[in-house]
Amino acid sequence: MSKSRRELLAEATTPDGEPLTLGIEGLEHVVRVRGQMLMGSRCSGSEQAMAQLAFPAGAAVNAARILIGGLGMGFTLRAVLDRVGAAARITVVELLADVVHWNRGPLAAFAGHALDDARVSVHVGDLLDVLAGGEQSFDAILLDIDNGPQAFTVRSNERLYRADGLALLFRALRAGGVAVLWSAFSSPAFERRLRRAGFDARSVAVRARAGKGARHTLFAATRPGEAAHARGADRVD
Repeated sequence: MSKSRRELLAEATTPDGEPLTLGIEGLEHVVRVRGQMLMGSRCSGSEQAMAQLAFPAGAAVNAARILIGGLGMGFTLRAVLDRVGAAARITVVELLADVVHWNRGPLAAFAGHALDDARVSVHVGDLLDVLAGGEQSFDAILLDIDNGPQAFTVRSNERLYRADGLALLFRALRAGGVAVLWSAFSSPAFERRLRRAGFDARSVAVRARAGKGARHTLFAATRPGEAAHARGADRVD
């Protein structure tokens, strides 16, 4: 593939009426909103770090129930699939049907055709609606929604990061469950907001690529208590 190649593969529209595009730019596939880069196929380091925070090496997660908010290019989903067992069940919530379609088409190979895994189900819709109906349902929730606490792609995404949205997130987790939230920037104020919502919270700085690339922040927020899936569950090899 030529480093100078540029090709538009698909176009869509966000709920705010903004243009969303998928294209090839040089050596990578790129998604842009309003012409600004949102994600690229060569950057998956922070998504892998999200899965590592939710499921440390040796964790007992064979039968875990997991929610992933924001499909992106499928990197978070792939990283989780590689860390959990055959009995795990993963629900992916994606607001835009076009993004799901792209992940079944031109983006599928980048995440190893993750949506074809039998452990995965996809819900196209609003994440807050799923959280509202999932009281104490999930052992882990990984959220790569928009740009983090400050919305970039869809203005309504900010609702998740306010007190009401964090209360839904807290209730959707089982005792001992962990939520990992991706952000393009650090925010001590948001970390304090997580604690006010009842979480044990901390921030972790990560890179977009292994050891290099843009710096991102992951907020790890645990609902206090013993993790239900850790009691008597099989360990992942």
